[in-house]
Amino acid sequence: MPKKKTNRAAAKRFRKTGSGKFKRSKAYKGHLLSSKSSKRKRNLRKSGLVDKADAGRVRRLLAS
Repeated sequence: MPKKKTNRAAAKRFRKTGSGKFKRSKAYKGHLLSSKSSKRKRNLRKSGLVDKADAGRVRRLLAS
């Protein structure tokens, strides 16, 4: 039986927290930043958590 491979694209985007949840970065920070307020851009720097409904999918992608 071959080894299970980690999805490398997902591995670069998600990190597991101590409690087993998944950390992610916020979207909408790539371009068109001049029209966004400083407050909005500052809040986009913070990390978010993957929703419970999607956590299973992320776990499967990161199963190594």
